[in-house]
Amino acid sequence: METDALERFLRYVTYDTQSNKDATDTPSTKGQFELARILEQELLQLGLSKITLDKHCYLYGLLPANTNKTDISIGFIAHLDTSPAVSGKDVKPRIITNPEGEQIIVSDGTTLLGADDKAGIAAIVSAMAYLQAHPEILHGNIYVAFTPDEEIGRGTNFFNTKIFKADWAYTVDGGEIGELEFENFNAAKAILIINGKNVHPGYAKGIMKNSMLIAGKVIEELSKEDIPENTEGRKGFYHLDFINGSVEQTVLHYIIRDFDIEEFDRKKKFLQYLEHSINEQFGEGCASLVITDQYSNMGEIIKQHPHIIQIAQKAMEEIGVTPKITAIRGGTDGARLSFMGLPCPNLFAGGMLFHSKDEYLPVKSLQKACETIIAIIKNTAEYNKKCIS
Repeated sequence: METDALERFLRYVTYDTQSNKDATDTPSTKGQFELARILEQELLQLGLSKITLDKHCYLYGLLPANTNKTDISIGFIAHLDTSPAVSGKDVKPRIITNPEGEQIIVSDGTTLLGADDKAGIAAIVSAMAYLQAHPEILHGNIYVAFTPDEEIGRGTNFFNTKIFKADWAYTVDGGEIGELEFENFNAAKAILIINGKNVHPGYAKGIMKNSMLIAGKVIEELSKEDIPENTEGRKGFYHLDFINGSVEQTVLHYIIRDFDIEEFDRKKKFLQYLEHSINEQFGEGCASLVITDQYSNMGEIIKQHPHIIQIAQKAMEEIGVTPKITAIRGGTDGARLSFMGLPCPNLFAGGMLFHSKDEYLPVKSLQKACETIIAIIKNTAEYNKKCIS
């Protein structure tokens, strides 16, 4: 199993699947289709059925149940693309031994590695191969899916739950060994436009309204405590992601994040208060705010189905992995999928230092990700048996 997952991973990372946030098509890059077609052939060779690769580069497959007890179907999902933050072209993986004596996979230092999320893909495909080689392991229907453009926030835009008919699923997209995540930020983006008034600076007294200085008052209000640099754990934040300004107009792009829905709403209302305050002070129309919700905390859904987490915890413990239940200080495709009717927590894939040239993947972590998937499948079959009896 270890050799199979490792061999697959070392092949997959050589495909350049870096996504492109400026593209309007899905997938955003052709390289994602190239890898998807390779995976399509591998799933066919493994004997999976109902394999579908659609026009948007979503690849689905089904490992049919080998038991009559097919009431429960589960799924596993990983994404094809790598981060646009660092080049994913001509990745040259190599295995080294770190000072602790652990074998790790790294790039040559000029690119990212691509463990996010090709480690997840390798673990899933290797697990399917193992199950096909061991028909004595009884299981229900197992769906797999490989999706495009997760790194640019579009991973579920065209996800087809009519094809992927699992009762619940797991994204295999987490970091260090043992991670099990079923909560993420509530998320929104906010665009605040400050309209000023320009005039010759020599004759500006009582006339000029410098939008950049007005925007500075907003930045000051939102930079006291609740910013990423000062927060951790379950504390949310405002993050000034982009600013573009002149005397005439300044545009502030913020993202708003919080695990607690009441705190999340409070943050949005505070921005609305600042908009109102600026308009009162500098004249109506000076400030214009648009807030757009992006995704919600999947914990709201998954807490209604505690067995999904219990099965994963038990699976990890059985293979000698200590579960590390953490809340994702970010987003995940599982968040959107959970609110699409597919409860979907996140499992570790094993990679570390994602989105950087220092990214690495311990070989043992990849092996344990694959073993966790198999153990989850076994435990789901046991859970199914109990439900029927």
